[in-house]
Amino acid sequence: MLVTTRKMLDDARDGGYAIGAFNAENAEMVWAIVRAADELRAPVIIQTTSSTLKYFSPEMFAGMVKAEAQKTDVPVALHLDHGSSYELCCACIAAGYTSVMIDGSALPFEENIAVSKKVADYAKSFGVPVEAELGRVGGKEDDVVGVDDQYTDPKEAVEFVERTGVSSLAIGIGTAHGIYKVAPKLDLDRAADIRKVVSIPLVMHGASGLADEVMQEGVRKGIAKINFATELRVAFSEAVKAYLEKDPKVFDPKKYGTPAREAVKELVKQKMTVCGCNGKA
Repeated sequence: MLVTTRKMLDDARDGGYAIGAFNAENAEMVWAIVRAADELRAPVIIQTTSSTLKYFSPEMFAGMVKAEAQKTDVPVALHLDHGSSYELCCACIAAGYTSVMIDGSALPFEENIAVSKKVADYAKSFGVPVEAELGRVGGKEDDVVGVDDQYTDPKEAVEFVERTGVSSLAIGIGTAHGIYKVAPKLDLDRAADIRKVVSIPLVMHGASGLADEVMQEGVRKGIAKINFATELRVAFSEAVKAYLEKDPKVFDPKKYGTPAREAVKELVKQKMTVCGCNGKA
């Protein structure tokens, strides 16, 4: 069933686990994520980035996710990840997205507050929760580039949440988008400090490649949503490559799409178990 992220994230925050949020690039990945959630009885968030929505429209993704979500009774939300503008957030809400993120983290503090509040005020009339980001996540994901890691200040987080009215907050604790070449040095205690003074659910971006125990420690420190993107792309692509190597004359996309979606499904199930959201639907 298609729902917003509000209750699932509040329940995760209060229950001491995290919701896995998985970026989808096509129908196969949507299918895989929903099937994984159904098999593990886990609430789930399917995400698309601004860059992905240049490839397929918000309406197409909303249609695919709605169709698959109707086949299960586990909660499924469709979320805009790293929304690049107020206009894109509005377009996704109009298309049927049940959650959006406005990413103003590269802007000065006051400008980030202004755009985040503008989106939150608009989304409120539609009952759509809004995620924002304070502090920067390093690395690169599609069009999102973090030049330097910028840790979130707990005092600024309090002011930001109070003035914007957003529903969840992505924080900078040393994570980065993409696959890590070396293990990052994370400030998970900072997450705990922010959790003490901010009531809304906290989000960890840049989890692809993090050790399981690191993510679980983040959950213990107060993280209620963990994002996964690059690892899913790798799993999908590697499965396609393996099939084409075995059968280079294949021309039916369903042939190599089937093992690719199965690879994504198994990876999603593993990440859900790490997050602790399995069995929480």
